[in-house]
Parts: sequence; C-alpha cells; structure tokens
Amino acid sequence: MRVVQATTSRTAEIRKVQASPGMPRVIRKTLLALPAILFLFVFFVLPLVDNSLRSFVAPDGSGFTLSRYVQLLTDSFYLRSVADTLVLSSIVTLICVLIGYPVAYYLVRHAGRWSGLIIFLLIAPLLTSIIMRTYGWQVLFARRGFINTLLVQDLGLLERPLRVLDTPGIVVMGLVHVLVPFMVLSIASVLQGIDRRLEESAQLLGAGRLRTFFEVTLPLSLDGIGTGSILVFMVANGSFVTLVLLGGGLKTLPLLIYQQFNTTRDFGMASTMSTVLLVVALVCLFLQLRLVRRGGAA
Repeated sequence: MRVVQATTSRTAEIRKVQASPGMPRVIRKTLLALPAILFLFVFFVLPLVDNSLRSFVAPDGSGFTLSRYVQLLTDSFYLRSVADTLVLSSIVTLICVLIGYPVAYYLVRHAGRWSGLIIFLLIAPLLTSIIMRTYGWQVLFARRGFINTLLVQDLGLLERPLRVLDTPGIVVMGLVHVLVPFMVLSIASVLQGIDRRLEESAQLLGAGRLRTFFEVTLPLSLDGIGTGSILVFMVANGSFVTLVLLGGGLKTLPLLIYQQFNTTRDFGMASTMSTVLLVVALVCLFLQLRLVRRGGAA
C-alpha cells in the first residue's frame, strides 16, 4: 500500500513540474537547434548570398548591373550551355526512370529474401568515390581498354576499336551509373507503402495484371517517380567531375563556371552562372516540397 501511495505521489509531482510555467517548448527547441542554424548560416547561407550579390556588381565595381544576366540569357554561346545542361539532365533523369522503376518494382514485389542483397548492390557504389567510378568507365572503354580488347583482339568482332570516350553517350552512361540508385530508392519507398489490397481488388473486378499496373500501381507510385526525378535532375544539373573526366564535348554550366574561375578569372560571370544553377535547384526543391506535402495530405 505504501509503495502504491509513493508511486502515486511521485507521479503527481512529475505532472506538477511539467505543468508548472517554464521556458516555452518552442524556445527550448530553438535553443537546441541554434548551433546547427548558426553553422548553416555562416558556412552555407552567407557564401551563397555573397556569391549571388557578386553577380550584380558591375565589372568596375561602381554599382549595380544586370548586364551579366542579360548576356547569359541572350548570347548564343551561353544559351547553348544552358540548353546542354538542361537537356543532359533531362535525358539522364528519363533513363534513370526507365531503369530504376523496374528494379524498384522487382525489389519490392518479387525480390523476397534477395532484397537485402539488391539494396546492398545499389548502395555499395555510393560508398566508392565518384572519381574512381568515372575512371572505371575509362578503363572499360579506352582505345585499348577491356571492351575494345575483347571485341577487336580476342573475339575479332570489330576491325577497329570503338570510339566511346569523349562522346555525349559515355557522359550519360556515367551520370546514370552514379544517379540511378537515388531513383530506385525513391520509387521503392513509395511502392512499399502501396496497399496490395487495392491491386487485388482491381484484379477481382476483372482487371488483368497489366491494366492493374497502369491504372492502380503506377498512379499511386507517381510521387516516388516525381521525387526521384527531381533529385536526379537537380544532382545531374550540377554535375562536374563526370563531364571533366569523360569529356563528350558538352559545355554545361558547371564546366563554364570552372573555366571562369580558373582560366578567364571572371568571378562575376561565374557567380552569375552559379546563381542560375542555384535558382534551378531551388525550383526543384520547391517542387519536391509540394510533392511531399501532397503525399502527406493524401
């Protein structure tokens, strides 16, 4: 009896302390997050703001100007670079969807006990440096690399080596190799949450497997496709290492930014192109946020 009374008394004291006026919960959470907020503000927000402001400063430092943005959006050379960047990112995103969706579908619905192995194979390349993975493509498709040696010398199927390096195709393959795991994981997480009873109900009502997929499964997994596409597009839009190492003749904005910093030393124009890429990334993040909110509301 005394133990019960002591426990009851202790519980009442805890509730009294919790109910007593003190520091509001919002303030407590803000104080706990303050170090992270300060870190992000100093090392992330301020450099981005400084970089953006530099793009509006006149070349002679006399005042405000929009001349660089006008040049970027009207000059044919820069317009081609913007177009190359967007087209390359779009092609990589589309290929990642076409490859990633079947893999994600198999992973969720048919892999069974092999799902752990498949996830490991998807994540394992992410643990390797992107530089090493890109050099791997050079080893495979070099003039005297593994593929050409096999096709020309060993099997005799070709008379001359394939010219794959320094082409847009190898750049697309390299980017897809790097980014397709993000697409697979984004789609798989949404497919995992789809109620299988909806598909079973459609089949009981007379729909075949193909019709069930296109009218039930695919529409319900569009959020995963959208999130993965936005993520892949945003990362491909700012890719730099793969294009530098594999070539391809593409003049994307990240490559031009590198040239502006290291060759022409035109920091203002480099800041302008960086700001354009930042705006594209913010638009992608906004679209992703809208998709998340819509999925949460649903």
